[in-house]
Amino acid sequence: MSQLRSGDSALMQELGDFPDDDLEVELVEKECRTVRHSVPEEGVELDSHVRDCVQSYTQPWLMVSRRCQGDSWTAYSERACLHKTLQKQTFESDVQPEKLETPVKSPSLAVLSDDSSRTLTSSDFDLRSGLTPDPRVEGLLHFSNHDDLDRFNQEARQGNRHPELFALYPPADEDDAVEIRPIPDCPKEHMGDRIIIRCQAIKFEIDIEPLFATLALYDLREKKKISENFYCDLNSDQFKGFLRPHTPQTDHSTLSRAAIFSITYPSPDIYLVIKIEKVLQQGEISDCAEPYMVMKETDSAKNKEKLEKLRNQSEMFCQRLGRYRMPFAWATVNIMNVISTATLDRDTTDSDSLNGKSSSLEKRGQLPRRNSERFGTMEDQCNMSAFKPATITISTFCKQEGDRLSDEDLFKFLADIKKFSSLQRRIKTIPGTIRLDVTPVHDNPVACLSTELIPVKPLAEKNVRPVKEVLEFPSSEVYVPHSTYRNLLYVYPQRLNFVNRLTSGGRNITIKIQFMSGEDPSCVMPVIFGKSNGPEFVQEVYTPVTYHNKSPDFYEEVKMALPARLTERHHLLFTFYHISCQQKQNQTGASETLIGYSWLPILSTDRLQTGQYCLPIALDRLPVNYSLHSPERITPQVPPVKWMESHKGVFNLEIQAVSSVHTQDNHLERFFTLCHALEGGVTFPLRVREEKIPENKLEHELKLSIISLSSSRLEPLVLYLHLVLDKLFTLIMQPMVIAGQTANLAQIAFESVVSIVNSLHNSQELARDQQGRNGLLATYLYWVFRLPDSNELLNTGPGGVVPPTEGRYSTMGRASATTVGTMLLQSRLRSSSNPDIPAPHTAEDAEVKNVLSAKGQNNPGSRMSTYVDVSSHPQSSTGGTRPSNRKQFHEELALQIVVSTGVCRENAYKYAWFFFELLVKSMAQHVSQLEKQDVPRRSRFSDRFKDDVTTIVSVVTAEIGTILVKQQKELEQAEKVNISLAFFLYDLLSLMDRGFVFILVKNYCNQMSTKTVSMPTLISMRLEFLRILCSHEHYLNLSLYFSSPASAPVSPCPSISSQSSSSCSFQEQRILGLFELSQEFKQQHYLAGLLLTELSAALDMESEGGKVQKKAINATYSLLCAHDLDQRCTRPDVRAKVATLYLPLVGIIIDSINYLDFTVSEARGGKSKTGGSDEDPDNIPPINQSIAMAIAGNPFNTLARNALASMASVQSAKAVATLSAETSRNLLLCFLWVMKNAERSLIQRWTVDMPSAQLNRLLELLTICVSCFEYRGKRSSDKVSTQALQKSQQAKMQLEDSLLRGIGARGEMMRRAGGSDRAGQRVNLRWRKDLTQWRQTNDKHDKTKAELDQEALISGNLATESNLIVLDLLETIVQAVPLSDCKESVVGGVLRVLLHCLTCNQSTTFLSHCFSTLRALVVKFGDLLFEEEAEQCADLCQKVLQHCSSPVDGNRSQACATLYLIMRYSFSSANNFSRVKMQVTMSLASLVGKSSDFHEEYLRRSLRTILAYAEEDTEMQNTPLPSQVDELLRNLNSILSDTVKMREFQEDPEMLMDLMYRIAKGYQTSPDLRLTWLQNMAEKHKNRKCFTESAMCLVHAAALVAEYLSMLEDHKYLPVGSVTFQNISPNVLEESAVSDDILSPDEDGVCSGQYFTTSGLVGLLKQAAELFSNGGLYETVNEVYKIIMPVLEAHRDFRELVSTHEKLQRAFDNIIQKGHKRMFGTYFRVGFYGAKFGDLDEQEFVYKEPGITHLPEISHRLENFYSQCFGDALEMIKDSKDIDRSKLDANKAYIQITYVEPFFDDYEMKDRLTNFEKNFNLRRFMYTTPFTKAGRPRGELNEQYKRKTILTTMHTFPYIKTRINVIQKEEFDLTPIEVAIEDMQKKTRELAVATHREQPDAKMLQMLLQGSVGATVNQGPLEVAQVFLNDIPADPKLFRHHNKLRLCFKEFIMRCGEAVEKNKHLITLDQKEYQQELKKNYNRLRENLRPMLERKIPELYKPIKPRLGNRDSVKRLSFRRALEENS
Repeated sequence: MSQLRSGDSALMQELGDFPDDDLEVELVEKECRTVRHSVPEEGVELDSHVRDCVQSYTQPWLMVSRRCQGDSWTAYSERACLHKTLQKQTFESDVQPEKLETPVKSPSLAVLSDDSSRTLTSSDFDLRSGLTPDPRVEGLLHFSNHDDLDRFNQEARQGNRHPELFALYPPADEDDAVEIRPIPDCPKEHMGDRIIIRCQAIKFEIDIEPLFATLALYDLREKKKISENFYCDLNSDQFKGFLRPHTPQTDHSTLSRAAIFSITYPSPDIYLVIKIEKVLQQGEISDCAEPYMVMKETDSAKNKEKLEKLRNQSEMFCQRLGRYRMPFAWATVNIMNVISTATLDRDTTDSDSLNGKSSSLEKRGQLPRRNSERFGTMEDQCNMSAFKPATITISTFCKQEGDRLSDEDLFKFLADIKKFSSLQRRIKTIPGTIRLDVTPVHDNPVACLSTELIPVKPLAEKNVRPVKEVLEFPSSEVYVPHSTYRNLLYVYPQRLNFVNRLTSGGRNITIKIQFMSGEDPSCVMPVIFGKSNGPEFVQEVYTPVTYHNKSPDFYEEVKMALPARLTERHHLLFTFYHISCQQKQNQTGASETLIGYSWLPILSTDRLQTGQYCLPIALDRLPVNYSLHSPERITPQVPPVKWMESHKGVFNLEIQAVSSVHTQDNHLERFFTLCHALEGGVTFPLRVREEKIPENKLEHELKLSIISLSSSRLEPLVLYLHLVLDKLFTLIMQPMVIAGQTANLAQIAFESVVSIVNSLHNSQELARDQQGRNGLLATYLYWVFRLPDSNELLNTGPGGVVPPTEGRYSTMGRASATTVGTMLLQSRLRSSSNPDIPAPHTAEDAEVKNVLSAKGQNNPGSRMSTYVDVSSHPQSSTGGTRPSNRKQFHEELALQIVVSTGVCRENAYKYAWFFFELLVKSMAQHVSQLEKQDVPRRSRFSDRFKDDVTTIVSVVTAEIGTILVKQQKELEQAEKVNISLAFFLYDLLSLMDRGFVFILVKNYCNQMSTKTVSMPTLISMRLEFLRILCSHEHYLNLSLYFSSPASAPVSPCPSISSQSSSSCSFQEQRILGLFELSQEFKQQHYLAGLLLTELSAALDMESEGGKVQKKAINATYSLLCAHDLDQRCTRPDVRAKVATLYLPLVGIIIDSINYLDFTVSEARGGKSKTGGSDEDPDNIPPINQSIAMAIAGNPFNTLARNALASMASVQSAKAVATLSAETSRNLLLCFLWVMKNAERSLIQRWTVDMPSAQLNRLLELLTICVSCFEYRGKRSSDKVSTQALQKSQQAKMQLEDSLLRGIGARGEMMRRAGGSDRAGQRVNLRWRKDLTQWRQTNDKHDKTKAELDQEALISGNLATESNLIVLDLLETIVQAVPLSDCKESVVGGVLRVLLHCLTCNQSTTFLSHCFSTLRALVVKFGDLLFEEEAEQCADLCQKVLQHCSSPVDGNRSQACATLYLIMRYSFSSANNFSRVKMQVTMSLASLVGKSSDFHEEYLRRSLRTILAYAEEDTEMQNTPLPSQVDELLRNLNSILSDTVKMREFQEDPEMLMDLMYRIAKGYQTSPDLRLTWLQNMAEKHKNRKCFTESAMCLVHAAALVAEYLSMLEDHKYLPVGSVTFQNISPNVLEESAVSDDILSPDEDGVCSGQYFTTSGLVGLLKQAAELFSNGGLYETVNEVYKIIMPVLEAHRDFRELVSTHEKLQRAFDNIIQKGHKRMFGTYFRVGFYGAKFGDLDEQEFVYKEPGITHLPEISHRLENFYSQCFGDALEMIKDSKDIDRSKLDANKAYIQITYVEPFFDDYEMKDRLTNFEKNFNLRRFMYTTPFTKAGRPRGELNEQYKRKTILTTMHTFPYIKTRINVIQKEEFDLTPIEVAIEDMQKKTRELAVATHREQPDAKMLQMLLQGSVGATVNQGPLEVAQVFLNDIPADPKLFRHHNKLRLCFKEFIMRCGEAVEKNKHLITLDQKEYQQELKKNYNRLRENLRPMLERKIPELYKPIKPRLGNRDSVKRLSFRRALEENS
């Protein structure tokens, strides 16, 4: 074994090597929205800052990627269409059986007549004649050789399997997926929510002149204009003609009528304002607007001439003043209202122009697009992207007021509109309409122009009107770095203040605005953007004129494109004119008169001028060289300049720049200027703003500017972030020579970087991703960062750079750096490792081997095994790097991190992720340069660099530890640092020598295990760390998986290899060892070993809520998932190798079996159930779990018994935190995956060597797997995965939204949801709707049928595949049986698991393989099964029979074949057939009795098929088998026939129970079957809540068992047959055994069931006791336990005795508490009359109904049922008179129902004292019928007779059914006086009871008194006395009755007295009068009765005739008889 097998070495060659060109450093062109990049105009030499900016915006991204990185994740995306490739699995639970045609007939009641003649074989349905058999299974008996059979089955099983198990399972929770590093968003230009507004129409009542519209958005809340202007006009060609003289040309871009507005911060107060201007004409605005207000186009006839005149007039003005405009009108609409209304699905909204009410806008939790979280909480966000296109119609315009044109005025108007939601009266309105269309923008529309007028992709084919993008001025900061060149200037003239100017000349004032590059008029630049229908760029703009206003306000916006290179000559020039509107006669020239000039230089001390200005105006002429100074500071000149209002500022204006080259921030500007100074080409002293810097101060100033960088405002810092960082990194690299001195700025630059990183992370405004990384920095690192190219700095010049000398670090001696590093370290921790590192030059993989070859050692204090003892290697001399004369960025950076101190150091480690990723990216670029020069991997990095890295890693690890120990609250911070460290090492594995990285990992593990931190936290940290490392794309190679010991390892230490060849037993040890986490394994497969060690530690540990366990399992799960879906692991041989790497996992899982959650299978198929985990309701006898365990070896409880025992013991040992269902499933899935992919031979050898206890646990594990992945059905609510979180659609959308952008909003959300705040982004495609079919969720309601079907399809395949894996493993185990010692237990155990599989919901595919395996078991181990595993066999028969009745043909045919094979082999193996016969018959009986959804048609067909097998089996023809099979099948068929009858009575429970009773009686000679049927009855009763009857069935069953036990064994403690049970119920004597000659218990197969044992008996009785207790018969519970106790005492089972006595105590307590409150049954006599009832005709029954049942209830129930049978022919007889047959209609069916009461003789009443006794063991019932001689039921007192009827039933109640036949009926009549006596006795009794109650009830007492002494009671006591006691009767026979009645009255009046007295003490104050009244009535009654009561009959006291002496009782004296004798 010590040599690699040849196949393995080939594999190792192929897979073990790491690909060479793994690393890709590529340049990716930037995607540009527009046709070309926005760049400065051509041919201008740019200054270096602008050049840098432009380069930064246009250069390609530099990305570093690894070829295979994330390979496994790509597989996830392919799962999207998984369902298309899967096969549909058929599950019986999903199949609706097609109804076989059976004629629907009413339950014919005649079927019950064959009461006595019925035998087992009588069948009313011949199998042979009526049915054709199903197709038979091919080749059932072909295989003579077991191996062939196994091979055949194996091949069948392997066909059509799904290779990837994990693809069928929803991926684990992304919460744990730390190994997914979100790819940061690609930097792009910021855009808010975009809407497109199209101008459809602007119409006034009259149409006389051209009009011009300006649209812009205003935010009222922020009082800010939030977009630039959009100009459009809809003038007709005629009107355009008016203006032709003033329009030199019309460019295409100015024809736009649609604009795209962007809104970053939506708020409800955003208004779209449309301003309308017209050409200047004479007159105030009001005068010009008047025609519009008074005239209508509709009255055209009337106004025709006027309109014509107006048009001509306007044409004249246009020609003369066409270049000037005047304000005219404006309109507004709250754009957010429109959007939110459209969101609510309104198609068009006619929004009244000024209806400013803001409807409640849809709240939006996150606005992830702004890189800001601040606005996420604004309470009034609108959903901007989801609204429907809407049309806005505005129907009123407001006239512009000449004195209220400024923006301030506009905001006042808007505020009023919002407040009053309508216009104020003082605003004049003009009728007219504007129609606008508003739509959301999703993709760029065609023919779109950017704000710089560059065409945006996609381009339009032909000349389409363009759509313009309108630049947004966001209402608040936007933190998105610049990514395009933009350089725009906006000029806003605001107002002129000419108040003091007396001249009347300047009244109609306009300003001409120009951008000049010099003072000559020809220097004017065409950089001003034009308006609509004109040139694109113009040289000058005129502001609109307000008529006759000397100090006008302006609202103009002038947009200019700034030149890239600005000089001090560039300036804005303003010229002020007065326009004369009316042409005077003598004037012919221009209409403008010059007023004066003003100007503004664009640069002030090299900085762009922006902000508010107030300029003076120079009259007459411009001074010379004016542009060099601002107008306020101009130098005095000759001749002096004339100023308006003596040089005061009179012209207000504002200037804003939107530029990505002008920083507009002092700190940044200074920094950039000084940096450029270093690059040379500048003259000293350098001018920066106001100061001048000489060369020798440069270094100092530069340092200051670097330090102050982080104090610049956040927004500009973010905007120029990329540039700032690039410059700082360049400075870190560049040793400068300034004024001959070498200046080193590296340290300061590094500190500045750290402080910028810190401030970005700390800003509340900026988002972070789930790993705490600031989004902007992550983006910078991923896309932008590139090595600072030192070459570009090597120009020499005044600030040039020295060529670097040999000493790499020009500043700090290396020694000092190292010493600083070591000191730092020592201060933080005692490092357990030596950072020096072995580096001999060997082959590529030798590095890893070399690490592993060191002897493994275990740190005593550490749970993580370490694997390298580095110190044993001397520092190797060969490991130096190539001498480098260049400073390497990564080295310098590492050095800076190591030597940093103080706050800088703290932050550098706090945000270590940034520096790690920076290091990695710079190292990658370095490596890619070296790779081109073929430098070997070991020599890529210098030893010094490695030392630095080692130091950094240990310090970071120490930091984590410190946080954990000291600052618990910083736990999250520690987690993040931990994760970033893991990613760092993960990345280093691809860059550095891997042995070196492994040493770093080992150091980490050592450091992380010595901390005094709570274990769960530590494990959790290490788990996340390992999870990330293991997600490395070459993890498998790093773990050396190809050298798995199964194929003999390259031995890590000689001692082992020499042993391994020595002996075979050692070999066995080896195999078992593979499945354990051995020391050797950890050395061999380092990373895998670490992970599994953590897993096993986590499982052994208690943690709150099992969090750590979940984390550990999910880590393992996701790793296996990655292998499973990895394209590189598709070959089976590769998979086998990978699986071998995880064999120890199997051992770990088997050990953790006690933690698994069994509940997963509880809600199977929608039926709820209790009890153990895995049973199916159809095969469990009605026995509760604890009893089931007591019944020795109950075969139905499929969990291995020892497993339950072991669970019990474990739980007593310590409270184990069990895993949640989902986590259990994940763990089990890992187990199944390893089992699916590992080598079979290996597993087989493992199972052979396994100790039996271990094997049992393995089998138990398989049982759990089967339950866990059971298919839950399409219609079940519990979808495939229990995890399925219910997420509302909205939450999903938000999550998708933020995930797909990977922005920090996600983190926020997760935090809010209470989850941890990280999750995957590389897998964000998991969240996209179209890719998430397999992601199960519980919200069934929002799933389409297709989605549900798809889920069912996938979960069906998962169930099938996981069960097949279990089956494969079982086969593997069984095929190894011949080699093992304990055959029996193995086969039994395997059978147990198989049976459990059959219990679960399985697919046809699986069942066919499962049955094949079962058949193979029968063929191979028949004898063993039929002899040893009797119970299992019984279970097997039942399961197979169940499948014989399946509606799915495939399942049925497989089951038939299996059943026949069982019969055949049981027959041939020791003629065990009788037992199987018995078991099959019992199984069928129990199946039929319990299962309601059972298809007897299919079962019949199966019986016919089995018959066909028997007939076609040639070998067996000459044996008795066929005839025996035939007999068995006939028996089964007759049971089925009974079932059919039972079907018919499904609705009539009494009838059904009668039938079952009869079937059970039919099995009197077959105790096993009788027992089964008794149990069936018990189950049915229990389902109907008839607990007492159910208990009785079990008592009968127990009696039956007792009879047979007493035949078999003679023990004192056992009951003597059924006699012992008499105390419970006399009915039980029925069970006394039939004489021995009929049946001997020794006969094979009889009484062999599990119940015919002592424990079976006890089990039945305990269950009966439980049911009696449920039924409230606590007294009986005692009787039952009297029988159990001796048995328990004999078995010394004290534990059971304790619980028995507890139960008894409970029962007696209940009697005391509930004694008199219990409600027992109510009884009714039911008689059936009429031939239609068949054998029910003239039958009478007593029905027992629940406690309080009223007559109408039972009447209604029976009527309902029988009217379904007989329709209208049914009549209910309402009275209880005797029925006269002759008067009944022969065609009708009659039912008579009477309420009856239990009846006892006087002597019985002596024994029946308690309520219970009066309601138990009842056989006689009575009802009374009143009648008179005249025939009416009721009459006067003296003629009222009463008939009493006493019924006797066949058995006593309660019995095993709820109705019993009446067998005897006695009647006798009472004379009127006897009736009176009964009544009075009853009254007296009631009074006595009410008076003497312990707690008397006043109301009750008063009611009785009222009826007794009340004066006016009709037929009351007084009247009775007057009728019967007034006269002494003439007839001496009545003397005795007369006297008895008199005595009754005496007692009655006495009781009344007592009652009245009693009442006196009970009454309340307000009842005093009432009491007096009662007393009065009582006295009156007593007086009235006295004479009658005192009169005695003297004859009575003479001796009486002896004739009457022999009667038994007065009651029995039938009065009728005496009369007859007299007559």
